[in-house]
Amino acid sequence: MPSAPFAGNVPRPKRGQIDRIGVRVLEELVEMIVTGSVAIGQFLPPEQALCDEFGVSRTVVRECIKRIQEKGLVVVAQGRGTQVRHFSDWNVLDPDVFDALVRHDASLGVLDEVSVVRAALEGVMASEVATNGSAEALLTIEEHLDDMRRLQDDSAAFLEADKQFHFATMAASNNRIAGIIARSFFVRPLQSARWEGNIPVDGLTRTLDEHERVFAAIHARDATAARVAMEEHILGSWRRRRLLDGNHHLSP
Repeated sequence: MPSAPFAGNVPRPKRGQIDRIGVRVLEELVEMIVTGSVAIGQFLPPEQALCDEFGVSRTVVRECIKRIQEKGLVVVAQGRGTQVRHFSDWNVLDPDVFDALVRHDASLGVLDEVSVVRAALEGVMASEVATNGSAEALLTIEEHLDDMRRLQDDSAAFLEADKQFHFATMAASNNRIAGIIARSFFVRPLQSARWEGNIPVDGLTRTLDEHERVFAAIHARDATAARVAMEEHILGSWRRRRLLDGNHHLSP
């Protein structure tokens, strides 16, 4: 005799379907927290209420709660519920958290802060390369600069060479901790719709000129000039992109 159907004739979802449902619920929970729908210090709705709201099982809700806890967004207090943690505890480098923060940041303040931090870190690393970088490391950086010079008619390839220039400079600094953080702050904005596509008409030419100044300072072993050139490039590049957002303007 055939076995009884699962749960009242409803087929058991395949593993992939559960994963897709879980992704949707996870995204919505992250959005609830980042947008302040559930404010810092408040508790998420009880487990059963979340099941009812999203139309999913307790298993899915529990897995998603576990995931947002791993992202630093909440803490599960036994007998009390799931409480939203302070912003300083959030893992802002997590792709889901970062994307939600940028997507709901009307003032573009998140990307402003990212650019400032990245400029400071990469400025220090450029200075370190100017001081201590090996001849071989400088040659690698220059090769990526040569690629940028050669690829000005191919924006995608140019931007890839741009990225490799920065990564090679980070690696040459031998500052591993700063490199890990700066690399994340380089990559995360590129994955954001608020950043992608915002390239001024003369952007590639100006970007190349700025990289030329960075490398010239590194090659001349001028640590101060290398730091300043890198900082000015990163902050200037973001300001140019920011101005292309029709709803936002830089402060004087």
